[in-house]
This record gives sequence, structure tokens and C-alpha cells, in this order.
Amino acid sequence: MAALSTHLLGPAAPRQVASRAISPEDWQRYETAMGEIFTAFGMDLETPGTALTPTRFLKALHDATSGYDGDPKLLTAFPTECRCDSGCLVSQVIEGPISFYSLCEHHSLPFHGFAHVGYVAHDRIIGISKLTRLVRLYARRFTVQERLGEQIATALEELMEPHGVAVHLEAVHLCTQMRGVREEHSKTVTSMWRGGYTEDAELRREFLDEVRSRNPWS
Repeated sequence: MAALSTHLLGPAAPRQVASRAISPEDWQRYETAMGEIFTAFGMDLETPGTALTPTRFLKALHDATSGYDGDPKLLTAFPTECRCDSGCLVSQVIEGPISFYSLCEHHSLPFHGFAHVGYVAHDRIIGISKLTRLVRLYARRFTVQERLGEQIATALEELMEPHGVAVHLEAVHLCTQMRGVREEHSKTVTSMWRGGYTEDAELRREFLDEVRSRNPWS
């Protein structure tokens, strides 16, 4: 369980970041730099509505990346409800849709969507709300959708050592809608399979059927 501290209590290895304790002097320096950038890009910072925009922008960005601070509440797991031997298979648990918002590390523009997480318990189960916490822990960082799914799956494996883990993400990316190809209607879909889900096509089908039945986009 020691490895969990890296994933759940702080920055994910190997790309660790320095402490998020930012001094008032540094905050002021960042606000000045953002003010210069906004002004250069055409914003008038001399109006009542924009005078504090650099400050608000930095606070919003700091909040949107709070996943780097970790979440110690994720370290809670419980004994499985299985009353047989510890190797017995309990029916899969599926949670979703879990809404999330993240920032693409390529352009620092948002992508957002829904996650579905499934697992088949072994010796431990996890509180349902913890699955939402897990998704949002990694979503609130600079990332890409593929890595986000991998990190959720890996952390759930480490926390619970289950028979299998499934993570399904669907998201729209503003970096393709606001710039570049300006595609307004596409969604990006990624699925991660671990353990029993990799080997059992029927388990995957059951999971995906349940995901489709809960489609939040329609």
C-alpha cells in the first residue's frame, strides 16, 4: 500500500511537480506577467470588469489543477462483502457517468466529458463516492485523455488489488473545437482494461452495455 502515497496523496510519478505553496511575491509576479500577456493579446485591463482578470485567471487555473495536491480520503477501502474464500468473484461494480473537466497539456485548453469506472472486487471494496474522487483527482491536472484513463485504472488497481478494472472515458476537446480543425461535433472515446476485463469478452460486453444504457450525451 506504500506506493499509493505517490498516486493519491500528491503528484503522480514520474512527472512530479514542486510544492504548490506559492508565495505572495510569486503570485504578484505571475499576475503581472498575465496582465502583460492579456494586454498584448488585445484585452483592455483598465475597465471595472477586467482590472482583476489576471488575478481571477490565476486563481481559476490553480483550482482547475488541484489534483496535484492529492486526496488522502482515497486511501479508505473496506473488506469485500464476499462471504466465501478470498478468491471468490463478486459481480462487477460500475459507477458512472462521472462528469469531469481537465486541461489538455498541449494547449492548456479544457476537455470535458464523462467517465465510467468498473471493477470486480477481490479482498476489498471501495466507497462509491471514492470512484468519483479518483476520476477527478487525475482530471484536475494538465494531462491527455489517454493518460487520464491509465492513471485512474492504475490507482484503482493499487488501492484495491481487484480481479479486474475497466475505465471508459468520453470527452470533447476545446483544442479541436476552438482552434485547428475547429471540429464542433466529435467526441474522443478511450477504454482501459485491466485484469479480468482483458481476458473476459463477456465481462467487457456487460460493462460497455451498461455504459451505453447510461449515455449522458443523449
